[in-house]
Amino acid sequence: MADNVVIQVRPARAADVPALCAFLNEIIRIGGTTAHEVPFTDESFAAHFLTSPGFVSCYVAEDADGRPCAFQGLERWDGLPDGWVDIGTFARPHAKVRGAGTALFTATKAHAHAAGFLAINATIRADNTSGLAYYGKMGFVDYKVDKAVPLRDGRPMDRISKRYLLGERERL
Repeated sequence: MADNVVIQVRPARAADVPALCAFLNEIIRIGGTTAHEVPFTDESFAAHFLTSPGFVSCYVAEDADGRPCAFQGLERWDGLPDGWVDIGTFARPHAKVRGAGTALFTATKAHAHAAGFLAINATIRADNTSGLAYYGKMGFVDYKVDKAVPLRDGRPMDRISKRYLLGERERL
C-alpha cells in the first residue's frame, strides 16, 4: 500500500461488532498478543467495548474496501489514578493495514485530551513484542511492571504498564 493512503477512522458502531469480535477472537485463539484469554460473543464484545460503565471511546480504522481492519478502545476502571484512562488496540491478524494504528491513536488521543484526561495507560503482556513496540512508537513510556501475573493456564507472565501524558497536563 502506498504511504500516502489516508486511513479512515470513525467511532465504532453496533454494525461493526461482528467483524471486530471475529478478529479479536482470532487474536485470542492465536494467543500471545492480548491479555484477553476468553473469546467474546457479539453481545459480550458490545458490552465490554461499547457500552460498559467505564466506556470512553472506541474507534475503528477501515481498509480500502471500507471494512474494519483495527480498533482502539478507551475505558476507565478503578485501578487507575484519577484522570487516567486505559487503552486497548487490536488489528486483524491477517491483511493488516499499514498506518492504521497511528491513525487510530491520533483520533483516540484527541478524544482523550478533549475529554479532560491526564494520561493514557497501556498494560501489555511482556511476550507481546509487537504491542510493546507499537506503544513505544506512539510515545508511551514504561512506568510499572507487574511481575509473574498468571495466565489462565497458570503460566506466569509479566505485564508492562506504559503511560502517555496528554498535552499541557504533562507537568503533573
